[in-house]
Amino acid sequence: MNNPKDISPNNSVSSRRNFLKLAGPFALFLSCPAYAFDLFKIIDPDGQNSDIQKAKQALEGLTGIVQSAEGIDYKSEFTIGETLALEGFQRYGLPVKNKKLQTYVNTLGNAVAQNSMRPDITYYFVVVDTPIYNAFSCPGGIVFVSGSLVKGMNDESELACVLSHEVAHVAHKHALSSVRRAKFFESAAKIGTINMKGDQGKQYQEMVGGLQTMLFDKGLDKGMEYEADESAMAVAYRTGYDPNGLIRVLKMLQQKEATATSKGSWFSTHPPLSSRLEKCYQWQKKYPDAAQMATVVTRFQSYRKML
Repeated sequence: MNNPKDISPNNSVSSRRNFLKLAGPFALFLSCPAYAFDLFKIIDPDGQNSDIQKAKQALEGLTGIVQSAEGIDYKSEFTIGETLALEGFQRYGLPVKNKKLQTYVNTLGNAVAQNSMRPDITYYFVVVDTPIYNAFSCPGGIVFVSGSLVKGMNDESELACVLSHEVAHVAHKHALSSVRRAKFFESAAKIGTINMKGDQGKQYQEMVGGLQTMLFDKGLDKGMEYEADESAMAVAYRTGYDPNGLIRVLKMLQQKEATATSKGSWFSTHPPLSSRLEKCYQWQKKYPDAAQMATVVTRFQSYRKML
């Protein structure tokens, strides 16, 4: 699109009209591609305007990429999440064999999820048996938290904050946004893994491989982690929990860092704890009545004993 600075008063009335005609569809496309293409039909029904037709072709080419993270349907997103969850079990171990504990964590997780930016999908929370301190989420709402991380906590508000952090990643579609330029997304917004063969199947595997490396080895972008921390405190607070629970968890991890396994943990897949704490202290000011919010020590510790 032309830079607004390039539009001079000497341009013809026709040129200005063409610019206005093109500006609308481009702006609309960002929020709803379908409306943009409908507008093209209205303003140039016979396809005679070359400028508008060029813009239409450009938007058609961009559709797959722009829709990659934002427009992907939930079923497809969950399919990707399931694939990653299987890898998560391979790397971190199987679920803790205690139904009461798993039910408790799922109940708490879904309670905070109802106060998140994306309460309309089903979330699944699982505590895995591993000595590594970590928690991560897969697209579609599958959330893992390590038994060791839970053991290191002291109250329910701390767990609520950690689960809220992971729910925030799902709500913001952070993982999918990180691989939105993957070849697979250039041509597909819906996934049918059963029939996926040839180049599309290869592209899907490459995309999933990239997600595995990012989630389990490198970690998400620092900005995404900070955004999830800020959301975690807000969501925990809206659910009735002390948002400072996140600060206490980060402090606990600082104490464990020197002796804990680094590879595949929060220490290797998240920004430095000092920088996260610095930002959390800033957000803490939003909640002057945090001390009045729930921490729920006794109930949490009764379930923690099951680990």
